[in-house]
Amino acid sequence: MEATDLTLKAEIDLYYDLRIPDDASDAPLLIAVHGYGAHKRYMMREARLVAPENFVIASVQGPHQHFRPTPDGYRIGFGWLTEHKPDEYIRLHHDFLLRIIDKLATEGAIDTSQIYLYGFSQACALNFRFAFTHPEVACGVIGVCGGIPGDLETNPIYKPFDARTLYLYGDDDEFYTQEKLAGFDQKLRRMLPNFESKQYKAKHEITEEMRADIKAFLLGRRLEL
Repeated sequence: MEATDLTLKAEIDLYYDLRIPDDASDAPLLIAVHGYGAHKRYMMREARLVAPENFVIASVQGPHQHFRPTPDGYRIGFGWLTEHKPDEYIRLHHDFLLRIIDKLATEGAIDTSQIYLYGFSQACALNFRFAFTHPEVACGVIGVCGGIPGDLETNPIYKPFDARTLYLYGDDDEFYTQEKLAGFDQKLRRMLPNFESKQYKAKHEITEEMRADIKAFLLGRRLEL
């Protein structure tokens, strides 16, 4: 007998950091999702720079650890997807977010009508996949310097969603051409009724100007173009 690709179910620990303001009750929730090679501590720092004081923040960490080169040597970073069976890890990301939301809602810490997703780089497409699959969950989606799902126009499970959406990107991104980013912008604009976007003088990064606009978005304001 010979068989390949057999599987066994196994449990893994998924890690996240949490910030809950004192006496938080029915508070807005910002779920921050880091990009490739980063970690939950980095994205928590970024989330704290933009979240209003009354927000609960959950910063989640990807399941795939790897070494990444830095000027000071190799450091451990994390990612969300691999080329091998990416659909499994897309589902894992969805389940991760839903379980955190359910836990915080059960504890009375958050208002489930005020959930925002904030993703940088690799996490942009992941969060858009989540929003199109679970359109009833998020009231706002923020994507910075990232792509969109490759199956955006063909996946039959995606549903329309009308959450406020903010899409930000630089004019000198090292990983995406301006043609690609403009194409992502146009596709999202066609599909999303409450869509705003803005281009900045920036590389593949989160700048102070972006942070100011994200904070304004979380406070319910429109972009100043």
